[in-house]
Amino acid sequence: QIYFDLRLPDYMSDLTVQIKTPGSTVSDVLHTGLEMLACTLISAVMAILCGYLNAQVAAGFSYHIRESVFQKVADFGQKEMLEFSVPSLINRTTNDITQIQMFVAMGMQTMKAPVMAVWAVIKIVNKSWTLSVITAGFVVALLALMLIVVLVILPRVKRVQKLTDNINRVCGENLTGISAVHAYNAEEYQEDKFEKANDVLMRTQLFNQRAMALLMPAVGLAMNALSLTIYWVGAAIVNRVPAVDLAGRISTFGDIVVFGTYATYIIMSLMMLVMILVLLPMAQVSAVRINEVLDAPISLHEGKMTEAPEQGTVEFRDVSFRYPSSSGDVLEHVSFRANKGETIAFIGATGSGKTTLVSLAARFYDATEGQVLIDGQDVRSYSFDALYDRIGYVTQRAIVFAGDVRSNVLFGESGAPQDDESVQRALSLAQATEFVDKLPGKLDAPIAQAGANV
Repeated sequence: QIYFDLRLPDYMSDLTVQIKTPGSTVSDVLHTGLEMLACTLISAVMAILCGYLNAQVAAGFSYHIRESVFQKVADFGQKEMLEFSVPSLINRTTNDITQIQMFVAMGMQTMKAPVMAVWAVIKIVNKSWTLSVITAGFVVALLALMLIVVLVILPRVKRVQKLTDNINRVCGENLTGISAVHAYNAEEYQEDKFEKANDVLMRTQLFNQRAMALLMPAVGLAMNALSLTIYWVGAAIVNRVPAVDLAGRISTFGDIVVFGTYATYIIMSLMMLVMILVLLPMAQVSAVRINEVLDAPISLHEGKMTEAPEQGTVEFRDVSFRYPSSSGDVLEHVSFRANKGETIAFIGATGSGKTTLVSLAARFYDATEGQVLIDGQDVRSYSFDALYDRIGYVTQRAIVFAGDVRSNVLFGESGAPQDDESVQRALSLAQATEFVDKLPGKLDAPIAQAGANV
């Protein structure tokens, strides 16, 4: 595509010489014009093909990154979830990857810019050193302006991503706790909290956009100013050719026209780079945030054991535990054993560590000291499949997924057949049959995210 684009100025030079040369025929001009038209059409076809392949690459790239991030987050334990926070992980999986996709799409589309600029420089450098120096001056000034703008806004772009995380958090809290907001007449309080977060984000983005807005007019001004300068200086160069040397004047005039066109191509290449520079800081920050997730160390590592020496036993041996962000132990030297068929209850005030203790048995965290054993085997030595095949865990807060009743009951892997009979049996055991039978559609009744409609 670049080759055919940069052939056009040569045709323009030929046309200029043919029109100005006495004795030229219409057929000569027409022949050159048709070649120029064919060159343009081939360039257009190449541009369409490049756009198609570019879209394929950018979409496929973002697809694989999104898949990698999702799979990595699926391996996160509670420790990693607390370090990143849910709103931040959602933002990294959606907005940040979209920024990367836009940058890849635009970046590949404008990869021709530096190639075109270098090629154009090679074409014009021997035609006129005076005009070459003028063009180089404009290019250096524009590159300096671009560098200054990027250095100024890069720290603020990093701040925008964090502020976007904060907006997501405030919105998520408001939607999740909407009942509490209404019950306590806290609508105005929530609106003020959102307004503050939104205002800070807006002002930061305004600064960035205003700084970026300087680039495009600056490039446009430079392109027009360079064209005027080239033709003004070029006119003086043409006038220095003796009037009697008509062929020399026509040739010099053709060179000036070609030079002006190639110089415009150089500035247009910089204009394409400006479009990339608009996206570069955001993409750079997004890439760092995505890599933070992909490179995050996993605290819970899977063992290899699948068999156990006992059946139906749970034992804690001198277990102590503290949360990663805590300075003191939540549990200290806990020891007990529950055999098959026995029931054991833990009673204590809120925050005394009851849920934490059960979380250690389910291996949401690993004990800081001591051992937790299921069926006589340390939970850290089991493979995840083998461990969770031995545990039935009922969460303190019910988690329901978007879908229908059937998909929620059949959620996860099970040794039972994945059919309606198994669903009905599970509902009966959970004493939920009467409730489900009253829903329109019964097993096919739609369930909203987090079970909001039930």
